[in-house]
Amino acid sequence: MKRVLLDHCVPKPLRRHLPGFHIRTCFEEGWDALRNGELLRAEEAATFDVFITADQSLGHQQNLHARQIAIIELPTNRLALLPGLVPAIQQVLATATPGSYARIPLA
Repeated sequence: MKRVLLDHCVPKPLRRHLPGFHIRTCFEEGWDALRNGELLRAEEAATFDVFITADQSLGHQQNLHARQIAIIELPTNRLALLPGLVPAIQQVLATATPGSYARIPLA
């Protein structure tokens, strides 16, 4: 079962739409004060498989090459729009590999 971490900016209720994955939040891990590079290093050390974020500047702020964690970037963190993105998120989660980076388009 893939271990998935939801970024600070991703609404927690998204986890209800993603059964079959072990999903935790930054807050649950005690990482609510960590940002960007520190957070990515902590995730990798904790052996998470996938990081889901709505931070659309992450790829510009951090060197994502050679990361040991797959990253999925959502186009929004608006809770009302997330259910429409679930099929695409599930598809990417199913095929995510270490170091991969996927942007989910707005449906």
